[in-house]
Amino acid sequence: MEAVRACDEDELLRQSLPRARALLAAGATTLEIKSGYGLEFEGERRMLRVARRIGEELGIGVRTTYLAAHALPAEYREQADAYIEEVIQWLPRLHAEGLVDAVDAFCEGIGFTPAQTRRVFEAARALELPVKLHADQLSDLSGAALVAEFGGLSADHVEHTSEDGVRAMAAAGVVAVLLPGAFHVLRETRLPPLAAFREHGVAMAIATDCNPGTSPLLSLRQVIQLACTHFRLTPQEALRGATVNASRALGLNDRGALRVGMRADFVRWKVRHPAELGYWLGGDLAGGVWIGGQRVHPQ
Repeated sequence: MEAVRACDEDELLRQSLPRARALLAAGATTLEIKSGYGLEFEGERRMLRVARRIGEELGIGVRTTYLAAHALPAEYREQADAYIEEVIQWLPRLHAEGLVDAVDAFCEGIGFTPAQTRRVFEAARALELPVKLHADQLSDLSGAALVAEFGGLSADHVEHTSEDGVRAMAAAGVVAVLLPGAFHVLRETRLPPLAAFREHGVAMAIATDCNPGTSPLLSLRQVIQLACTHFRLTPQEALRGATVNASRALGLNDRGALRVGMRADFVRWKVRHPAELGYWLGGDLAGGVWIGGQRVHPQ
């Protein structure tokens, strides 16, 4: 947070571009970039502006998510409700600048309560913005059911989601975003309720969760491998989770599959069988990356 606050916009872009290029080179064609490390208006605005600039600079798809309700800044210690009120006040201003595609929050004992999260979601709904949630990562606070109540795009992490939460997600069409990178780095042992997701027909996406604290991971292909190893997804489930279900978790229905009428975002992999994407540890397997029908890597 302090580093983001200390950076100007150009410096933040300079530091961010190599990571975005690495993700692109490893096969990502659309990035979700969240705020949440500024935790004051100008810092959050700066992160979202840089996210837009990354998309323009690299020609990669970028979806921005407003995550000011990520942690409580030091200046608001013991004043979480007051901080949430600020988060709510900043949202319309950032939305008016075209900087927000979705709204997220961290609903957890070390984050924000369900009641505080609900206030943020109600503000998003008033602006007709979709919501998603860091849900049930460390404990079951019924976060999955809460985001389902608001018809959210996704519930992320979901290691502690209950069967009732899974049913609520299924009924509302909420995607479960599995984050095996964070699971690996944190040495977690509690798996998401994968059998329940399968039983109730909850779509499962996978993502890098690339962040400096818990998942310094710059390869979507590596996420496929970790999802197969740690979460025991089948190669087919992992590939679907990295493509069509990941697109759905971002509210994008124009990409994620090779079909007539879809946007031509695809990767040519240097493998003989798709299952190899979940087999190899490391290695440069992306032979070429196309976005919108244009080859963007290598150039």
